[in-house]
Amino acid sequence: MTLPRSFYDRPTLQVARDLIGKVLVHRSRAGDTSGVIVECEAYIGEEDPACHASAGRTRRTAPLYGPPGHAYVYFNYGMHYLVNAVTEAEGTPAAVLLRALEPLDGVEIMRRRRARGTLRRPEAFKPHELCRGPGNLTCALGIGRAHNLGDLTSGGLVIEDRGLGSFPLGWGQRIGIRVGTDRPWRVFVPGHPAVSGPPSRSRRA
Repeated sequence: MTLPRSFYDRPTLQVARDLIGKVLVHRSRAGDTSGVIVECEAYIGEEDPACHASAGRTRRTAPLYGPPGHAYVYFNYGMHYLVNAVTEAEGTPAAVLLRALEPLDGVEIMRRRRARGTLRRPEAFKPHELCRGPGNLTCALGIGRAHNLGDLTSGGLVIEDRGLGSFPLGWGQRIGIRVGTDRPWRVFVPGHPAVSGPPSRSRRA
């Protein structure tokens, strides 16, 4: 079942917590690819120095202020795309960055995409490596600029609840940023090999 818009129209930390165990799906001409979300990070409001909205509303950050349940995709450091799920009520800038997946469908497609432009053979990629880190995740699933502002409740890029049950949760500091690192807004499955950040002690948000 595809997650409804009401799932995203809630406090961002609650959405981040509940995204663990849900499945990100991309249906494309190359074939379907998907993976279980095992790590993500919350970015909340103009007061959060690590949130793009800290600079106010601009053409780039407009998706963060839009309706919940849409994708915010941007090009990071001129290297790779990152995908976020926009949360909270329209006009309140917030989103959850998807950091890591456990691959489900289309593993061979993911391997070919990850190997493109490298010296590695597709079969050399272990499953847990394919979507470990937000840039690898979008590369493996074929997510790019065209998905920015896409509706995550319908279309080719969606997040589903496949009834996989509950997962253990750990909370820790966000990583890969230079400011706002003190906020424990990264949630992950402790000990999972696809988790891209360092282990942190499990605790409630």
